Amino acid sequence: MTINGSVIGSTLVGALGGLLFGFDTAVISGATHALSLAFHLTHFLLGVTVSSALVGTVIGAMTAAIPGQKYGRRDSLRVMAIFYVVSALGCAFAWSWPALIFFRFIGGLGIGGSSVLGPMYIAEIAPPKWRGRLVGSFQVNVVVGILLAYLSNFLIARLQFGALEWRWQLGISALPAICFLIALFGIPRSPRWLAMQSKLKEALHVLQLTGVEHPQQELDEIVASIHLERSSPTDPLFSRQYRFPVFLAITVGMFSQLSGINAILYYLNDIFAMAGASKISGDLQAVAVGATNLVATLIAMTMIDRFGRKKLLLTGTVGLTICLSAISYVFVTHRHLHWLVWLLMAYIACFAASQGAVVWVYISEVFPNRVRAKGQGLGSSSHWVSNAIISLVFPIMAGTSGAYPFIFFAAMMALDFFLVLFYYPETSGISLEKMEHKLGID
Repeated sequence: MTINGSVIGSTLVGALGGLLFGFDTAVISGATHALSLAFHLTHFLLGVTVSSALVGTVIGAMTAAIPGQKYGRRDSLRVMAIFYVVSALGCAFAWSWPALIFFRFIGGLGIGGSSVLGPMYIAEIAPPKWRGRLVGSFQVNVVVGILLAYLSNFLIARLQFGALEWRWQLGISALPAICFLIALFGIPRSPRWLAMQSKLKEALHVLQLTGVEHPQQELDEIVASIHLERSSPTDPLFSRQYRFPVFLAITVGMFSQLSGINAILYYLNDIFAMAGASKISGDLQAVAVGATNLVATLIAMTMIDRFGRKKLLLTGTVGLTICLSAISYVFVTHRHLHWLVWLLMAYIACFAASQGAVVWVYISEVFPNRVRAKGQGLGSSSHWVSNAIISLVFPIMAGTSGAYPFIFFAAMMALDFFLVLFYYPETSGISLEKMEHKLGID
C-alpha cells in the first residue's frame, strides 16, 4: 500500500520535534566562548552551562510517558513545543547566568520529552508496512537539526551582532518551535491512544484518514493487543532472567556517549579554536562536520538491516579509535593542525554509520515485549546520564590539555570493540521471539 498525505503530514510534524531536538542540542557550540566572556565562566561553570540542558533532557525522557499516556502523544508534544519556545526566548533574553541555566533546563525537558513522544506518535500513526522508515525519519531530522544549528551559527556570526550574537544564536530556534506548535494543531491524535481511552469511533476515523486498508480489522487488533497487555502480569526489569539484556542496554547506551560524540558536537567550535581556527573559520568547518553527519546517517539507514548491527558496531568502533587517536596526536604534538577538520569529518562518519545508527535499534531488540518499554527507558537513561556527565567534564579536561579527552575517548572505543566482539549478539534478521531464546530469557 502507498502512504497518503495525512500520514506524511503527521509524520513530518512529529519528526519536526526531532529537528528541534538536534538544533537545540548543537546550537550551544557556537556560543560557548561568548558565554564564557559574558558571564565570566570557568571551565567547570561552562560545563555546567552546557550540561544543564541535559539534566532537563534526562528528566524529560524519564517522565514523558506519564503525560503521553494520560493526555495523549499529540497533546503532550504541544507542551514540549511550548518548552522549546519558552527556552529559546528565555535564553535570548537571559538577564543572568542562573536565568540562562533555568531556560536551558526547560529546553532540555522539551528535548527529552520529544525524543520519547515523537517516535511514539509516528509509530502509532504510521501503517505497519511503512513504520520502520517513517519512525527513522525522526533520527534523520535530529541530524538535520544539528546541521542547521551549525549553519545558523555561521550565518549569524557573519551578521556581526557583536555582544548580542550569542543571544541571536540561542534565540533563533524560537521560530521553528513556534511553527512546530502551530502544526501540532493540524494533525490527528494517535489511534492507539484513542483506543486505550475507549474512543473507538474517533480511533476508527483516524485509521480511515491515514489510509489503512482494513481500518476496522486494524482497530480490532489494536483493542485485542491493549486487552492482552492489561491482562498480562508485569515482570520486574531487574530480575535474574533479564540480566544480560540489561547489561547490553546499559553498555550500548553508555559507550555511544563514551565515544565523545555529543561532547564534540557541543564544543566543536572550541575544539577548532584550540587548533587555531578563527571564529568564522570554525563555524564554517562545523557546517562541514554537520553535513558529513547527515550524509553518513542516510547511508547507514540503508545498511543497518543488510550489513548487521554487530558488524556495523565493530567496523565503526575501529574507525572511531583510529580517528580519536589521530586527533590526540594532533593536539599532543601541535603538528598537522590542518588535519583536524578532516579527522573530525571521518570521526563523525564512523559514528553515524555505527553507534548512531545502531544504538536505539539494538536496545529495542534485546528485550522481550513484556519489558521492552522499561528496557528502552533504561538504555535511554544510560545514554543521557553519560552524556550529561561527559559534557560537564569535557571543558575541564580540555582546559588542562586538548589531547586528554580524545585519548580517553579512544581508549573507551578500543575497550568497546572487545566488548562488542566477545559479548554482543547479532540481532539483525532474527525474530524477537528467537532473540529471547538466544539471550537465555525464559
